[in-house]
Amino acid sequence: MFEFKNVEYKDILQIDKLKISEGEITCIIGKSGGGKTTFLKLLNNMISPDNGTIKFKDKSIDHYNPIELRREVLMLPQEPILFESTIRDNFSLTLEYNDQYEMPDEKYKKILKKVGLNTHKLDEKADNLSGGEKQRLALARILLLDPNILLLDEPSSALDEETEKLIIEMVVECIKHKNDTLVMVTHSPDIANKYGDRIVTINSGKIDKINRSDQNG
Repeated sequence: MFEFKNVEYKDILQIDKLKISEGEITCIIGKSGGGKTTFLKLLNNMISPDNGTIKFKDKSIDHYNPIELRREVLMLPQEPILFESTIRDNFSLTLEYNDQYEMPDEKYKKILKKVGLNTHKLDEKADNLSGGEKQRLALARILLLDPNILLLDEPSSALDEETEKLIIEMVVECIKHKNDTLVMVTHSPDIANKYGDRIVTINSGKIDKINRSDQNG
């Protein structure tokens, strides 16, 4: 699905060769500041490489309309920005931005339950949520769009350990149920080994190793 060849970005990242397969969960691990977030941003053309080529579905990523590409390859950053309005508005405005029709409240409530926010009302202000709750609402907005390709940057960084486990399991279940593609940056080798099909270790801007996770033998 994605293919990197001789990719360089500033002095942050240098990847000679890498392929990310469709229908797999790829976990990106490595030391802080090693280039993991930069790697994710290259996948949906939030930034462009200084050298080398990145292909998406056998076509150079530069040949895609950036807005349309980001609607197909959705990314949830580590510190997502919410709309300064109600929870309902965060859903409806997200759908509008992505050229999708507004959905009934029951659909929104179902998504909120998935991410553990079902005790909150749709008319509640998103600003009133805690840091971890805001991260879960941002994830709920992404899941509402039903993406085929999802990029997650430390999706559980603001969550406690128990909630982290529930959220990661829920996302992985959704991805595997539809045989979709997930690329997830995580600080936890345990999470990578438990849920990933393949683990890519990036340190100091370069790939240290690529291996199948323990769950795959």
